[in-house]
Amino acid sequence: MTGVQWQYRSRTTRSLAIAAVERESSSALSPAAAIERLRMALDPYHEPVLTREIVELFAGLAPGLVIDATVGGGGHSAALLSETDHLRVLGVDRDPAARRAARERLAEFPMRSRVVDATFDDLSAVVVDHRSFVRGEPVVGVLMDLGVSSHQLDTSSRGFSYRTDAPLDMRMDTRAGETAEQFIARIDVAELTSLLRENGEARFAGSIARSVIESRPQTTFELSAAVDRAVPKSARRHGHVAARTFQALRVAVNDELGQLARGLAAALDELAVGGLVVVVSYHSGEDRLVKSFFAEQQSGGCHCPRELGCVCGATARVKVLKSSARLASSREIEVNPRARSARLRAARKLRP
Repeated sequence: MTGVQWQYRSRTTRSLAIAAVERESSSALSPAAAIERLRMALDPYHEPVLTREIVELFAGLAPGLVIDATVGGGGHSAALLSETDHLRVLGVDRDPAARRAARERLAEFPMRSRVVDATFDDLSAVVVDHRSFVRGEPVVGVLMDLGVSSHQLDTSSRGFSYRTDAPLDMRMDTRAGETAEQFIARIDVAELTSLLRENGEARFAGSIARSVIESRPQTTFELSAAVDRAVPKSARRHGHVAARTFQALRVAVNDELGQLARGLAAALDELAVGGLVVVVSYHSGEDRLVKSFFAEQQSGGCHCPRELGCVCGATARVKVLKSSARLASSREIEVNPRARSARLRAARKLRP
């Protein structure tokens, strides 16, 4: 894929995006929000969510290195480097298209940024492998912006979206691992049912799983059709009937929850005392895992009965900055509907 191909959508897609924004601007959106959403519709790597909150969190850190463990198009990193002069950024992503976009966006900070091919569950190796850039600086922050990017959704050949027909791939890194089609071909109904339930598809998980396994879909439209056959029209909630099935398969194909658990542990190990781990999640499974990990680290691993108090001598490894997740403002949601599901959690490291 050439730079022109990945940086810009086709004229047809761009025209549809413009038309959609124009329809919304004539009704619910304010003029400023309509203009901003139009800009985002033309830019596959638009500004990510909760940028202001993230910059404010990291701006108060001591000088050092921030690892943007899911750099994507480089939006968070660019904002952070623009607003500070005492931080440098090591960006990590396993998606080649994302790395190309991030390198272009961060080109104005050649001495303060580097983008590398890796996954965030192996941050220790990333730091070692790029010691010439790290230069012995402390890692004062780790950022994880989880989920699938707008660019990945809009690139139909990736198979992430139910809106366009494409091979059923769904891999973040198309160079390795099994596709969603291959994953479906090797699992059984019970395993898929469990996976769907874990991702919020409770009532019809079994019927959807049976329909999908029986049809063995090879394309996104075939998968959507299999889900459509399994869910009665009268029982459908708001939104696309196959949305949670697509999400569940994407999470499984990319081992997203396993990588997140390993990535959180690696991030805390690499972080200097006083540094921050900041995570933005987009679905309940991710957010539960992050909340549970932070709570466990804040308790120091103590599991003493609450009524007896702690007698095991555990000490907190982190301090959670806010007990509840931070949410996007109504203004940001108006401009970027994807921000509606974003949940930000942050913790400061207290001890090695």
